Amino acid sequence: MLLDLIGAVALTAASATVIGTLASALPWSSGARLRAALALSLWFAIVATLAAGGALDATRGAGPLGVAAAVSLPLVLLAVAMFHPRLLAPAVEAIPLDVLVGLNAVRILGVFFIVLYAFGRLPAPFAPSAGWGDVLVGLTALPVAHRIVTRARGWRGLALAWNTFGLLDLGVAVSLGVTSSPGTPLRIFFGEPDASIMSGLPWLLVPGFLVPMFALTHIAVFARLRSGGSAPLPAHV
Repeated sequence: MLLDLIGAVALTAASATVIGTLASALPWSSGARLRAALALSLWFAIVATLAAGGALDATRGAGPLGVAAAVSLPLVLLAVAMFHPRLLAPAVEAIPLDVLVGLNAVRILGVFFIVLYAFGRLPAPFAPSAGWGDVLVGLTALPVAHRIVTRARGWRGLALAWNTFGLLDLGVAVSLGVTSSPGTPLRIFFGEPDASIMSGLPWLLVPGFLVPMFALTHIAVFARLRSGGSAPLPAHV
């Protein structure tokens, strides 16, 4: 339907924004940044291919547990790499803190969850919680990023509170999505509609790609705040 087409365009644009912003913020050569962007684009393409082929469908595919694996596996691998001193840790320390925060502004697209709920295509409490939580995080991301840039009074505490809420919002959304989907022993919310549309295009792009990416930005923000949120290192040439 039209909403799915609009969602596909918006989520693809959001993913491209995330990829381009993070890749350009890396303190690497232009060639290395391009390779990073291509690697993230490949991840996006794999998720889209899995969704298009029904590999994670609730009835004929791996189902919600497969979606959970698609979210958790790359998240864990990249999170480990982010803290490894010979892998991504130096790069994470060099990305401006305000970029990591401001990137979450695209989460205003959580409004799609609210619209899908209104059209009877997603259930409560999953859709309202995920939707309004993302909208709130998205609307506040740029103001918080501005306070970080200007080092306004109390910016560190505000960033910590915002970041904690943003990561918890993602965790709650994923948990409610899994427990609202058919085909999982973890299901506790029954009735129609269920959350099965999240395993197909275009909506799998949210848990399969965007959620892990945003979770990684939150993890990186925590790491930066813990280390003092110092200025980024000079870019490598």
